[in-house]
Amino acid sequence: MDVTYYVSREDIQGILPEIILLVAALVILSLEMLPKRRPSLMLAVSLLGLMSGSIAVLQHGGERSVFSGMLSLSAYTMFLDLLYMAVGIASLVIAQNYLERRGGSLRGEYYALILFAVIGMMLMTRANDLVIVFLGLELLSLSLYVLVGFLRHDIYSNEGGLKYLLLGAFATGFFLFGAALIYGTTGTTNLEQMAVTIGSGGVLSQPILSLGIGLLIVGFAFKVAIVPFHMWSPDVYQGAPTTITAFLCTAPKAAGFGALLKVFIVGFSPESDAWVGLLWILAVLTMTVGNLSALVQSDVKRMLAFSSVAHAGYLLIGVLVFDTRGIASVLFYLIVYAAMNLGAFAIVSIVEKGEMGLALEDYRGLAARHPWLSAVLSLFMISLAGFPPTAGFTAKYAVFSAAISKGHIWLVVIAVLNTLVSVIYYVRLIVNMYMQKEKTELATFVSPNTMLLLAFLAAVVILFGLMPQWLLENARQAATVFS
Repeated sequence: MDVTYYVSREDIQGILPEIILLVAALVILSLEMLPKRRPSLMLAVSLLGLMSGSIAVLQHGGERSVFSGMLSLSAYTMFLDLLYMAVGIASLVIAQNYLERRGGSLRGEYYALILFAVIGMMLMTRANDLVIVFLGLELLSLSLYVLVGFLRHDIYSNEGGLKYLLLGAFATGFFLFGAALIYGTTGTTNLEQMAVTIGSGGVLSQPILSLGIGLLIVGFAFKVAIVPFHMWSPDVYQGAPTTITAFLCTAPKAAGFGALLKVFIVGFSPESDAWVGLLWILAVLTMTVGNLSALVQSDVKRMLAFSSVAHAGYLLIGVLVFDTRGIASVLFYLIVYAAMNLGAFAIVSIVEKGEMGLALEDYRGLAARHPWLSAVLSLFMISLAGFPPTAGFTAKYAVFSAAISKGHIWLVVIAVLNTLVSVIYYVRLIVNMYMQKEKTELATFVSPNTMLLLAFLAAVVILFGLMPQWLLENARQAATVFS
């Protein structure tokens, strides 16, 4: 029997944000072909596209499915979509003047690839089918491969892009093989139908299903840098342009955790006993290896890369809690984590000049010449370490308290000990800025836009530390989609 598929008006409205970003990216690529390049115009088009896309996201309202259930829209997807848009805007703002100083140029494809990456992230968390998750993952990954190696004349950027490409392709193989095994045992790639099949005992082979779930976890673990699938992150973070490192360690990590939550809560909730224990072990390994590795780093970007690995371990704690409170704590953590890391890497990009400004010792005495930058960077470091009354403390408290309510006492004890270890390398940077004699005179230029962005991110870290109720409530509303 022939089945006719058609795209309805509701389907088009459902992907309107993606359409807006796609049109903006195509306009930018068209502007690139003009005889005289106009970076300011391309930036304006990019920002307009991201802001218009954000407005379109806010217009969705309610929970609904489009494209025959392949995509689902809800408060959960809206929460994460707005995060991706915000990180995209911030990444474009801090990129101004940076690439020129690194010997590159702010070409049109830079803006377009950021927009394509945001589209990929939105598809990942809106997906209600493993096929769409894969398509979003690949669109995101292909954009990031090029962005990491964007500095064509920088050997470290080239090396980082090549390593990310090779290991990313490796991770894709795991994800696809896992999805194929799951399809073979359940007969579907739709998340809701998979849950029904698993819950009713209609699985053809339980061992193959468990293997498929394990391979999916490996695929996601590569993308969000979970131990032992994290070794690409320090080299890629160090080699990539610092503005791309800021983007890479925030929005894509949020998209990875957003898709991981949705796939496992919607699709594999009947099999939760099979994978919660595995996530427990991965969480312990990730935060322990991440923090211990960060202790011995002398490069700021590598230190923050291993810090990012450790924070992935903290986020896994919220994932394995597997209830509304745990999901809400993860969403809150992702917002705060994005603000802290965007701010930290923005300052690194300001201080960086060639290979100078990347070693910890380069920051000696920075507070004497640049007190405002040093104070803001210290705030981000203190928040990453989890000191009250910053938002970093509130985020960790939310995750840890959710885990304790589910009986994961020992996991929280290990996480608290890891937090104490992390204080050493975060405070070491502050000590260099305030308590060491200046070794290198670092010339810095802060554009007004970047200064405003840093002030905004610092305000976010302080306000959500002192008054987190509004964001926590919105995170809880987004998390109730899965209840």
